[in-house]
Amino acid sequence: MQLVVARIGRAHGIKGEVTVEVRTDEPELRLGPGAVLATDPASVGPLTIETGRVHSGRLLLRFEGVRDRTGAEALRNTLLIAEVDPEELPEEEDEFYDHQLMDLDVVLKDGTEVGRITEISHLPSQDLFIVERPDGSEVMIPFVEEIVVEIDLEEQRAVIDPPPGLIDDRAEIASARDAEDEAASKGTASEGTA
Repeated sequence: MQLVVARIGRAHGIKGEVTVEVRTDEPELRLGPGAVLATDPASVGPLTIETGRVHSGRLLLRFEGVRDRTGAEALRNTLLIAEVDPEELPEEEDEFYDHQLMDLDVVLKDGTEVGRITEISHLPSQDLFIVERPDGSEVMIPFVEEIVVEIDLEEQRAVIDPPPGLIDDRAEIASARDAEDEAASKGTASEGTA
């Protein structure tokens, strides 16, 4: 199975190094010297990593056969793809590969069906599950432990405990004062007001 592990950015310096946008939680395993990676577009690769280093918080790679800025710049926006055994699991217990999470059923803690994961969006701040609901609509669920309380790969489900309003329009009233303000804005008085 193939997984996208990085996207090549711009050239760095004049000796063929490139910046990369890492898309794996295991860059030391997937992007180390000697790694041979397929590419998208396929005509660019495969590419073999010659060296790697971190500079100002960014990973810089140099590939075999790429010796100058022109060659490095020609690789810009190329996706780097690693071949991964489908049975391989991430090192950490609470980490998952995208392919493990795709098509999981999403349910509330009480077992109520929410939908099915159809996409995983990797944002800078957090990952999001894009969940297709039974009616065809979509809802975005932040993949954070406060909301996604359990991933059960054997049962093929993700159990969530969403805050009010995340998956439906029924947000709870936070306090009695909020209830009074809401009632006043609708032109109705609540108990204790004239």
